[in-house]
Amino acid sequence: MKGTGHRKAVMGEKRSIRSRDIFLAICSGLLLITIFPGFNLEVIAWFALIPLFYGIRGKRLHHCFYLGLITGFVFFLGLVYWVFIAVSRYGNLNHLLSVFVLTLLVCYLSLFIGTFAFLVRCAEDRLGFKEVSAAPLIWVSLEYVRSFLFTGFPWESLGYSQFLFLPLIQVSDITGVYGISFLIVLVNALLFNISYDWVSRREKGFFKAVAFTLVLFIASLVYGAWRLGDVCERAQTFPTMKVAVIQGNIDQSKKWDPAFMDETIDIYRDLSLEAAKSSPILTIWPESATPFFFQSNAKHRKTVFNISKETESWLLFGSPAYRQRSGKLEYFNSAFLVSPSGGVLGRYDKVHLVPLGEYVPLGKYLFFVDKLVEGVGAFSPGRSLEPLEFSQGRPGVFICYEAIFPNLVRKFVKRGANFLVNLTNDAWYGKTSAPYQHLSMVTFRAVENRVFIARAANTGVSSIIEPTGKILSATGIFTKAFIVGTIRLGSIHSFYTEFGDLFARICLVITLSLIVREVLKSVKRRSGKV
Repeated sequence: MKGTGHRKAVMGEKRSIRSRDIFLAICSGLLLITIFPGFNLEVIAWFALIPLFYGIRGKRLHHCFYLGLITGFVFFLGLVYWVFIAVSRYGNLNHLLSVFVLTLLVCYLSLFIGTFAFLVRCAEDRLGFKEVSAAPLIWVSLEYVRSFLFTGFPWESLGYSQFLFLPLIQVSDITGVYGISFLIVLVNALLFNISYDWVSRREKGFFKAVAFTLVLFIASLVYGAWRLGDVCERAQTFPTMKVAVIQGNIDQSKKWDPAFMDETIDIYRDLSLEAAKSSPILTIWPESATPFFFQSNAKHRKTVFNISKETESWLLFGSPAYRQRSGKLEYFNSAFLVSPSGGVLGRYDKVHLVPLGEYVPLGKYLFFVDKLVEGVGAFSPGRSLEPLEFSQGRPGVFICYEAIFPNLVRKFVKRGANFLVNLTNDAWYGKTSAPYQHLSMVTFRAVENRVFIARAANTGVSSIIEPTGKILSATGIFTKAFIVGTIRLGSIHSFYTEFGDLFARICLVITLSLIVREVLKSVKRRSGKV
């Protein structure tokens, strides 16, 4: 897949950035926006990067980085624009600071696509690798780094755009979402090379690339078609449980106001009693459904127990919690499981907190931001990823932001969870595409670990998801609603559950080895040894 003659030609005609190149970079950014919820034009993902590839062809390395930054800025601005709404309308920051927070995040995320463009061109100029060889490895490596750098923000990795394409995404039970991202970038790079290098199509490497891409894509679809049937058939042998998912639609501006506390509980009680007519075994309320300390608020604690008793179902709900430790109070974003007989069966404390939302990293430097969420003080992270347990099942509970971290969620299943529950409050996003973006990522957690997921969201989207990623039922946003559905209790063992992000790590190791190789060659050249 190396083109030495072509490489020399490209290296000899490096050009400065022109308005055409900037236009191409902007086009890729705009196309990437359309592939995610809000537009759901996922087919565009398969050629969205081609304009950027054209823009960086023959450019100096630093110019490639700038063009990648432009693509990234346009893309991420269109993807996470809702951050402005979250921090201004609900976080009470003034508009100027809200624009600053959004811009800072978008600029940070843009660095990854800038680095991608830089490394892709470097791989060709310095190592002789065409886009089809290097781009998929580099893209996946950077997506993986984005998942943990500075606590991580892997929001809408490229592969998530295909969440409705069920036959394709089944391979994520081996590779995670990164395998889908790899395929998308591979196809983009191949189509670019086909269009750009058509005159040199007799190159041996060209035909190898076409064959490799076709085999990989077809194999993924064949595996997906088989796995869809296999998973559905095997899941039929699992015991069933009826669950009720309650969506209270509590206005964020009223949620923590003590004057509305009784009204909030009444809403959840009424919806739960209505759902109880279908005799669910487990009733699920969203993140922070009880806007008080369930541990110590005697009046409302009794009310919650009574609701569980009246509905004759176990109740799983979100509530703030606290613990005294070393003379200091620690606060947690938690989920409690209670029984109809009035006992607390277990509690999960959220492990991966939202920066600036649940705590302020580098607080002494970002003092002007404070903390954007209302309620109690800054949260502390939980320490356990053990499933909760009651007589009917072992739910693995992950709260809100944790849904976008696949390696975290899989640990619940690896430790014995036979279904997953996602509690969230997406009211912060307002009436934007963000709640749907969030749901698109949750579907992959079901596929990766081959378990059912019940999702309760304060303002939507609440849903029940099959182990194939199929969304069985879902609510609208900003409506009072409930879903009663049947899930199956069990997990079909998957490679991803067992080994996690192994595929992404392999891509990262290969990419780093190429970078190290080039650095060592450069050092030797400068020292006069080459």
